[in-house]
Amino acid sequence: MKNKYGAKNPKSWLLRFHTQTAGCSLTAQQPENNIVRTAIQALSGVLGGTQSLHTNSMDETLALPSEKAALIALRTQQVIAYETGVANTVDPLGGSYFVEAMTDKMEAEAEKYFDEIDKRGGVLQCIEDGFFQKELARSAYQHQMELEKKERVIVGVNDFILEDEKIDIPVLKIDKNVERDQSAFCKKIKAERDNDKVKETLAMLRDAAKSDGNTFEAMMECARAYVSVGEMCDVLREEWGEYSETQAAMSAS
Repeated sequence: MKNKYGAKNPKSWLLRFHTQTAGCSLTAQQPENNIVRTAIQALSGVLGGTQSLHTNSMDETLALPSEKAALIALRTQQVIAYETGVANTVDPLGGSYFVEAMTDKMEAEAEKYFDEIDKRGGVLQCIEDGFFQKELARSAYQHQMELEKKERVIVGVNDFILEDEKIDIPVLKIDKNVERDQSAFCKKIKAERDNDKVKETLAMLRDAAKSDGNTFEAMMECARAYVSVGEMCDVLREEWGEYSETQAAMSAS
């Protein structure tokens, strides 16, 4: 941050990061196995020095988390924090050759990608050219081929399969009244808020969008005036339009 981007505030040089366990690794088959997956991923985040952590629930491939599943996800963090001892030292894996070697390898591979993006004209140009879509498609195809050939085993998906499996965990079902109540609440907010302030802050957002100003600061002011996310997005759509994949991007993906 200091050398490449010229950041002057020492606080911006610090590597502070949040970790969320990998929802894409969770499976609909044998969903209780997701508790184990999440626990291992959460432990990895803690060992890596994360400052904050979110643990996915075991049923997130099926629906929004049930109360029980969300509680198990929370208890997973608490077991790691209070029963394993890994939080008792700043860097439990400090000095590990394997960890250091993997870190160096990840850094080198990431730098290669950054260099490739720069060579291709930067992030915006890569989006227009379909480079990122192509890379995502290539990675997904490679992953699927590894599963098909059993070069990568996903327990309960392509190996250790249960015949006639029945999923018997409770799945959250949202009461239709929730939508009705939320809609009524939004209407109440819009009726009671200072709509002159709403117009003023949306105008600030529009000006920032037109002039390459600080849209984040403008959106914060909008939020304080109870402007909805949809209303903010409408302004940005009007000024910036909507992204749609170019033919090159679609061909690449």
